[in-house]
Amino acid sequence: MWSEHELTASRGFAMSFEANHITVCVCTYRRPTLLLRLLESLARQQVSDRSTFSIVVADNDTEESAREVVTKFAERSLLPIVYGVEHKRNIALARNKAIEMARGEFIAFIDDDEFPAEDWLTQLRQACDKPRVAGVLGPVKPHFETTPPSWIIKGGFCDRPEHATGTVLRWWQGRTGNVLFRREILRGVEPPFRPEFGAGGEDQDFFLRLMDRGCVFTWCNEAVAFEIVPPARWKRRYMLKRALLRGRNNLKHARGRWIAVGKSVVAIPLYLVSLPLMLLGGHHRFMKNSVRLCDHLGRILTLLGINPVHEREM
Repeated sequence: MWSEHELTASRGFAMSFEANHITVCVCTYRRPTLLLRLLESLARQQVSDRSTFSIVVADNDTEESAREVVTKFAERSLLPIVYGVEHKRNIALARNKAIEMARGEFIAFIDDDEFPAEDWLTQLRQACDKPRVAGVLGPVKPHFETTPPSWIIKGGFCDRPEHATGTVLRWWQGRTGNVLFRREILRGVEPPFRPEFGAGGEDQDFFLRLMDRGCVFTWCNEAVAFEIVPPARWKRRYMLKRALLRGRNNLKHARGRWIAVGKSVVAIPLYLVSLPLMLLGGHHRFMKNSVRLCDHLGRILTLLGINPVHEREM
Protein backbone atom coordinates (compact mmCIF):
# COMPACT_ATOMS: atom_id res chain seq x y z
CA MET A 1 0.00 0.00 0.00
CA TRP A 2 1.14 3.52 -0.79
CA SER A 3 0.50 6.22 1.79
CA GLU A 4 -0.10 9.81 0.76
CA HIS A 5 3.44 10.65 1.92
CA GLU A 6 4.98 7.91 -0.19
CA LEU A 7 2.91 9.02 -3.16
CA THR A 8 4.24 12.56 -2.91
CA ALA A 9 7.80 11.35 -2.44
CA SER A 10 7.71 9.10 -5.50
CA ARG A 11 8.01 11.51 -8.41
CA GLY A 12 7.36 8.95 -11.13
CA PHE A 13 4.22 7.67 -9.43
CA ALA A 14 2.84 11.13 -8.72
CA MET A 15 3.76 12.97 -11.90
CA SER A 16 3.04 10.47 -14.70
CA PHE A 17 -0.38 9.13 -15.57
CA GLU A 18 -0.70 5.62 -16.93
CA ALA A 19 -2.46 5.04 -20.23
CA ASN A 20 -5.46 2.69 -20.06
CA HIS A 21 -5.22 2.71 -16.29
CA ILE A 22 -8.27 3.39 -14.13
CA THR A 23 -7.99 4.87 -10.66
CA VAL A 24 -11.04 4.01 -8.58
CA CYS A 25 -11.55 6.84 -6.07
CA VAL A 26 -13.35 6.20 -2.79
CA CYS A 27 -14.13 8.98 -0.33
CA THR A 28 -14.98 7.68 3.12
CA TYR A 29 -16.03 8.90 6.55
CA ARG A 30 -16.31 6.51 9.51
CA ARG A 31 -17.73 3.53 7.64
CA PRO A 32 -15.01 0.90 8.13
CA THR A 33 -17.27 -2.13 7.67
CA LEU A 34 -18.87 -0.81 4.50
CA LEU A 35 -15.50 0.35 3.18
CA LEU A 36 -14.04 -3.14 3.62
CA ARG A 37 -16.97 -4.65 1.74
CA LEU A 38 -16.40 -2.21 -1.13
CA LEU A 39 -12.66 -2.92 -1.29
CA GLU A 40 -13.25 -6.66 -1.36
CA SER A 41 -15.78 -6.18 -4.17
CA LEU A 42 -13.27 -4.14 -6.13
CA ALA A 43 -10.72 -6.92 -5.72
CA ARG A 44 -13.12 -9.18 -7.62
CA GLN A 45 -13.43 -6.86 -10.60
CA GLN A 46 -13.00 -8.56 -13.97
CA VAL A 47 -11.20 -6.17 -16.31
CA SER A 48 -9.96 -6.76 -19.83
CA ASP A 49 -6.29 -7.23 -20.65
CA ARG A 50 -6.12 -3.74 -22.14
CA SER A 51 -6.85 -2.02 -18.81
CA THR A 52 -5.38 -2.01 -15.33
CA PHE A 53 -6.76 -0.36 -12.23
CA SER A 54 -5.83 0.75 -8.74
CA ILE A 55 -7.68 2.22 -5.76
CA VAL A 56 -7.41 5.52 -3.93
CA VAL A 57 -9.07 6.00 -0.53
CA ALA A 58 -9.51 9.57 0.68
CA ASP A 59 -10.39 9.50 4.38
CA ASN A 60 -12.33 12.58 5.51
CA ASP A 61 -11.95 11.66 9.19
CA THR A 62 -9.26 13.44 11.20
CA GLU A 63 -8.99 10.32 13.38
CA GLU A 64 -8.05 8.30 10.26
CA SER A 65 -10.61 5.60 11.01
CA ALA A 66 -10.16 4.04 7.54
CA ARG A 67 -6.38 3.59 7.78
CA GLU A 68 -6.47 0.21 9.52
CA VAL A 69 -9.04 -1.16 7.05
CA VAL A 70 -6.97 -0.07 4.06
CA THR A 71 -3.71 -1.33 5.60
CA LYS A 72 -5.09 -4.80 6.32
CA PHE A 73 -6.68 -5.01 2.87
CA ALA A 74 -3.39 -4.02 1.22
CA GLU A 75 -1.52 -6.74 3.13
CA ARG A 76 -3.56 -9.50 1.49
CA SER A 77 -4.42 -7.97 -1.88
CA LEU A 78 -2.37 -7.56 -5.04
CA LEU A 79 -4.30 -4.44 -6.00
CA PRO A 80 -2.31 -1.19 -5.73
CA ILE A 81 -4.02 1.05 -3.18
CA VAL A 82 -3.23 4.56 -1.95
CA TYR A 83 -4.49 6.03 1.32
CA GLY A 84 -4.67 9.73 2.15
CA VAL A 85 -6.47 11.98 4.62
CA GLU A 86 -8.40 15.19 4.07
CA HIS A 87 -8.55 16.64 7.57
CA LYS A 88 -11.15 19.32 6.87
CA ARG A 89 -14.64 17.82 6.90
CA ASN A 90 -15.86 18.61 3.40
CA ILE A 91 -16.86 16.07 0.74
CA ALA A 92 -15.72 18.34 -2.09
CA LEU A 93 -12.23 18.58 -0.59
CA ALA A 94 -12.17 14.82 -0.06
CA ARG A 95 -13.00 14.26 -3.73
CA ASN A 96 -10.24 16.67 -4.75
CA LYS A 97 -7.80 14.81 -2.48
CA ALA A 98 -8.69 11.55 -4.20
CA ILE A 99 -8.09 13.06 -7.64
CA GLU A 100 -4.72 14.44 -6.50
CA MET A 101 -3.62 10.93 -5.54
CA ALA A 102 -4.97 9.27 -8.70
CA ARG A 103 -2.55 8.06 -11.38
CA GLY A 104 -4.80 6.74 -14.11
CA GLU A 105 -5.80 8.06 -17.52
CA PHE A 106 -9.34 7.34 -16.32
CA ILE A 107 -10.87 8.20 -12.96
CA ALA A 108 -13.85 6.39 -11.45
CA PHE A 109 -15.81 7.32 -8.33
CA ILE A 110 -17.90 5.00 -6.20
CA ASP A 111 -19.34 5.73 -2.73
CA ASP A 112 -18.15 3.94 0.39
CA ASP A 113 -21.63 2.53 1.06
CA GLU A 114 -21.81 0.93 -2.39
CA PHE A 115 -20.34 -2.14 -4.05
CA PRO A 116 -20.13 -2.89 -7.79
CA ALA A 117 -21.04 -5.81 -10.01
CA GLU A 118 -17.96 -7.77 -11.10
CA ASP A 119 -18.01 -6.33 -14.64
CA TRP A 120 -18.62 -2.76 -13.46
CA LEU A 121 -15.33 -1.25 -14.60
CA THR A 122 -15.35 -3.17 -17.88
CA GLN A 123 -18.80 -1.84 -18.75
CA LEU A 124 -17.90 1.75 -17.86
CA ARG A 125 -14.61 1.59 -19.77
CA GLN A 126 -16.20 0.18 -22.91
CA ALA A 127 -18.95 2.79 -22.86
CA CYS A 128 -16.34 5.56 -22.47
CA ASP A 129 -14.67 4.40 -25.72
CA LYS A 130 -17.56 5.74 -27.77
CA PRO A 131 -16.74 8.81 -29.92
CA ARG A 132 -16.83 12.20 -28.14
CA VAL A 133 -17.73 10.65 -24.77
CA ALA A 134 -15.91 12.28 -21.85
CA GLY A 135 -17.45 10.18 -19.11
CA VAL A 136 -20.05 7.56 -18.28
CA LEU A 137 -22.49 7.08 -15.40
CA GLY A 138 -24.26 3.89 -14.37
CA PRO A 139 -27.20 2.87 -12.20
CA VAL A 140 -27.09 2.53 -8.43
CA LYS A 141 -29.61 -0.03 -7.22
CA PRO A 142 -30.72 -0.43 -3.58
CA HIS A 143 -29.44 -3.42 -1.62
CA PHE A 144 -31.35 -4.34 1.55
CA GLU A 145 -29.67 -6.53 4.14
CA THR A 146 -33.06 -7.07 5.78
CA THR A 147 -36.54 -6.78 4.30
CA PRO A 148 -37.86 -3.20 4.49
CA PRO A 149 -41.50 -2.24 5.15
CA SER A 150 -43.77 -2.76 2.16
CA TRP A 151 -44.45 0.97 1.78
CA ILE A 152 -40.73 1.56 1.12
CA ILE A 153 -40.82 -0.81 -1.85
CA LYS A 154 -44.20 0.37 -3.15
CA GLY A 155 -43.11 3.99 -3.07
CA GLY A 156 -39.71 3.29 -4.64
CA PHE A 157 -38.09 5.54 -2.05
CA CYS A 158 -34.66 3.97 -2.51
CA ASP A 159 -34.86 3.69 -6.31
CA ARG A 160 -32.93 6.04 -8.55
CA PRO A 161 -33.66 7.06 -12.14
CA GLU A 162 -32.27 4.87 -14.90
CA HIS A 163 -31.86 5.55 -18.61
CA ALA A 164 -31.28 3.66 -21.82
CA THR A 165 -27.62 2.94 -22.52
CA GLY A 166 -26.11 5.72 -24.61
CA THR A 167 -28.45 8.44 -23.31
CA VAL A 168 -26.71 11.82 -23.19
CA LEU A 169 -27.18 13.27 -19.70
CA ARG A 170 -27.95 16.79 -18.51
CA TRP A 171 -26.00 18.37 -15.67
CA TRP A 172 -28.70 17.86 -13.04
CA GLN A 173 -28.59 14.11 -13.74
CA GLY A 174 -24.91 13.91 -12.78
CA ARG A 175 -23.63 12.35 -9.55
CA THR A 176 -20.45 10.71 -8.33
CA GLY A 177 -21.80 7.46 -6.89
CA ASN A 178 -21.05 5.50 -10.07
CA VAL A 179 -19.07 7.35 -12.72
CA LEU A 180 -15.94 7.04 -14.86
CA PHE A 181 -14.39 9.89 -16.84
CA ARG A 182 -11.23 10.78 -18.75
CA ARG A 183 -8.72 12.59 -16.59
CA GLU A 184 -7.83 15.00 -19.39
CA ILE A 185 -11.19 16.79 -19.08
CA LEU A 186 -10.00 18.23 -15.74
CA ARG A 187 -7.35 20.42 -17.38
CA GLY A 188 -8.08 24.01 -16.45
CA VAL A 189 -10.84 23.00 -14.02
CA GLU A 190 -9.55 24.18 -10.65
CA PRO A 191 -10.65 22.90 -8.31
CA PRO A 192 -12.58 19.97 -9.81
CA PHE A 193 -15.04 20.03 -6.88
CA ARG A 194 -15.73 23.38 -5.27
CA PRO A 195 -15.56 23.38 -1.44
CA GLU A 196 -18.43 25.87 -1.06
CA PHE A 197 -20.69 22.95 -2.03
CA GLY A 198 -19.25 20.78 0.75
CA ALA A 199 -22.61 19.96 2.33
CA GLY A 200 -24.01 18.68 -0.97
CA GLY A 201 -24.48 19.70 -4.58
CA GLU A 202 -20.77 19.63 -5.43
CA ASP A 203 -21.29 16.77 -7.87
CA GLN A 204 -23.95 18.55 -9.94
CA ASP A 205 -21.81 21.70 -9.98
CA PHE A 206 -18.92 19.56 -11.28
CA PHE A 207 -21.01 18.22 -14.17
CA LEU A 208 -22.51 21.65 -14.91
CA ARG A 209 -19.09 23.26 -15.36
CA LEU A 210 -17.72 20.39 -17.45
CA MET A 211 -20.77 20.21 -19.70
CA ASP A 212 -20.53 23.96 -20.23
CA ARG A 213 -17.04 23.26 -21.58
CA GLY A 214 -18.50 20.81 -24.10
CA CYS A 215 -17.91 17.54 -22.24
CA VAL A 216 -20.42 14.80 -23.04
CA PHE A 217 -21.50 12.33 -20.35
CA THR A 218 -23.58 9.30 -21.29
CA TRP A 219 -25.38 6.51 -19.49
CA CYS A 220 -24.45 2.82 -19.33
CA ASN A 221 -27.25 0.79 -17.79
CA GLU A 222 -25.07 -2.33 -17.66
CA ALA A 223 -22.49 -0.76 -15.30
CA VAL A 224 -24.30 -1.57 -12.07
CA ALA A 225 -23.42 -0.60 -8.52
CA PHE A 226 -25.45 -1.41 -5.42
CA GLU A 227 -26.08 0.90 -2.47
CA ILE A 228 -26.47 -0.66 0.96
CA VAL A 229 -29.64 0.79 2.50
CA PRO A 230 -29.69 0.27 6.30
CA PRO A 231 -32.92 0.44 8.34
CA ALA A 232 -31.98 3.94 9.54
CA ARG A 233 -32.71 5.24 6.05
CA TRP A 234 -36.21 3.78 6.09
CA LYS A 235 -37.24 6.25 8.78
CA ARG A 236 -39.68 8.97 7.78
CA ARG A 237 -37.64 11.57 9.63
CA TYR A 238 -34.54 10.68 7.62
CA MET A 239 -36.39 10.97 4.30
CA LEU A 240 -37.97 14.31 5.14
CA LYS A 241 -34.72 15.84 6.43
CA ARG A 242 -32.89 14.62 3.34
CA ALA A 243 -35.53 16.22 1.11
CA LEU A 244 -35.21 19.56 2.97
CA LEU A 245 -31.44 19.43 2.51
CA ARG A 246 -31.82 18.51 -1.16
CA GLY A 247 -34.07 21.54 -1.66
CA ARG A 248 -31.51 23.78 0.04
CA ASN A 249 -28.66 22.43 -2.06
CA ASN A 250 -30.71 22.93 -5.22
CA LEU A 251 -30.55 26.70 -4.73
CA LYS A 252 -26.75 26.67 -4.68
CA HIS A 253 -26.83 26.39 -8.46
CA ALA A 254 -27.41 29.76 -10.12
CA ARG A 255 -28.76 28.17 -13.28
CA GLY A 256 -32.52 27.78 -13.16
CA ARG A 257 -32.70 28.98 -9.55
CA TRP A 258 -35.63 31.34 -9.92
CA ILE A 259 -37.56 28.96 -12.13
CA ALA A 260 -37.17 26.34 -9.37
CA VAL A 261 -38.33 28.84 -6.74
CA GLY A 262 -41.37 29.71 -8.86
CA LYS A 263 -42.29 26.05 -9.18
CA SER A 264 -41.99 25.61 -5.41
CA VAL A 265 -44.22 28.62 -4.68
CA VAL A 266 -46.94 27.00 -6.80
CA ALA A 267 -46.32 23.42 -5.63
CA ILE A 268 -46.29 23.89 -1.85
CA PRO A 269 -49.98 24.84 -1.40
CA LEU A 270 -51.03 22.12 -3.86
CA TYR A 271 -49.14 19.45 -1.91
CA LEU A 272 -50.50 20.74 1.41
CA VAL A 273 -54.06 20.46 0.14
CA SER A 274 -53.54 17.03 -1.43
CA LEU A 275 -51.76 15.33 1.49
CA PRO A 276 -54.91 14.27 3.39
CA LEU A 277 -56.30 12.77 0.18
CA MET A 278 -53.07 10.85 -0.37
CA LEU A 279 -53.70 8.89 2.82
CA LEU A 280 -56.64 7.25 1.07
CA GLY A 281 -54.28 5.89 -1.56
CA GLY A 282 -51.92 4.27 0.94
CA HIS A 283 -49.08 5.30 3.20
CA HIS A 284 -46.51 5.10 0.39
CA ARG A 285 -48.38 7.76 -1.60
CA PHE A 286 -48.70 9.99 1.46
CA MET A 287 -44.96 9.74 2.15
CA LYS A 288 -44.05 10.23 -1.51
CA ASN A 289 -45.90 13.52 -1.57
CA SER A 290 -44.55 14.51 1.86
CA VAL A 291 -41.02 14.07 0.53
CA ARG A 292 -41.82 16.15 -2.56
CA LEU A 293 -43.34 18.83 -0.33
CA CYS A 294 -40.12 18.98 1.72
CA ASP A 295 -38.04 19.28 -1.47
CA HIS A 296 -39.99 22.45 -2.30
CA LEU A 297 -40.02 23.69 1.31
CA GLY A 298 -36.23 23.35 1.45
CA ARG A 299 -35.90 25.86 -1.38
CA ILE A 300 -38.27 28.43 0.10
CA LEU A 301 -36.89 28.16 3.63
CA THR A 302 -33.38 28.67 2.25
CA LEU A 303 -34.57 31.75 0.38
CA LEU A 304 -35.95 33.10 3.67
CA GLY A 305 -32.67 32.40 5.48
CA ILE A 306 -34.10 29.53 7.51
CA ASN A 307 -31.95 26.41 7.71
CA PRO A 308 -33.62 23.54 9.61
CA VAL A 309 -31.09 20.92 8.45
CA HIS A 310 -27.37 21.66 8.71
CA GLU A 311 -25.85 18.39 7.58
CA ARG A 312 -26.97 15.23 5.84
CA GLU A 313 -27.31 12.21 8.12
CA MET A 314 -24.97 9.31 7.36
